[in-house]
Amino acid sequence: MAMTEAEVAEHVTRAWRAGLGGAIVTANVDIVRAATRAPDLAALVAAAELVVADGMPVVWAARIAGARLPDRVTGASLVFTLAACAAREGRSVFLVGGEPGVPERAGEVLAARYPGLVVAGAYAPPFGFERDPAEVDRTVKLVCAAAPDLVLVGLGFPKQERLIAVLRPELPRAWYLGCGAGIPMAAGRFKRAPRALQRAGAEWLFRLALEPRRLARRYLRDDLPFAFGLLAGAAWRRLTAGRRP
Repeated sequence: MAMTEAEVAEHVTRAWRAGLGGAIVTANVDIVRAATRAPDLAALVAAAELVVADGMPVVWAARIAGARLPDRVTGASLVFTLAACAAREGRSVFLVGGEPGVPERAGEVLAARYPGLVVAGAYAPPFGFERDPAEVDRTVKLVCAAAPDLVLVGLGFPKQERLIAVLRPELPRAWYLGCGAGIPMAAGRFKRAPRALQRAGAEWLFRLALEPRRLARRYLRDDLPFAFGLLAGAAWRRLTAGRRP
């Protein structure tokens, strides 16, 4: 959606005041690649109220194709922006994801940074929890018992979106953000790239340098070729748009 980060924050704030909930998908290259190849994953993305471009190649492709996309809106930034909105509104947040102790630490950081923010809870599900219905049920019950207004889910796509899909009917007035690595970033486990690299679309190189063993295959083998194809396809559609009957 063609929204700035400030507009996303304003939308969520208005929805809270109206008693309406929703979900936000931050679509980076990895999410776009996965969604274009699996209808069930595309449906997860389509079910969100807001889908924003988290990744400069996605922004560039949209602009090349002729869409007026104002800027990149990242999950890592929205963690702080929405926490600030929640604090101003006297709302509560629950954090799900990361290694043990990480979501708790992220909650402490957010509470210290935004006075008035209520941290309703934090939980790091065990690795592979999504394959165990009992563990999924435990996670859902923990979140529902806390009844938060904002749920930050940092499990990576599509695990985080699948959990959100289960949670939404239970807490329909809450807002959900699938934020990937946003929770460990908020906890200070690692830093974001300098702003110059972010604007240049090279934040992935910074992340790759930090976590080469975990990210090399995804970034270099899967996402990079797809990003080039995405940009080339957008350019081709723009060039041929005027020739179509």
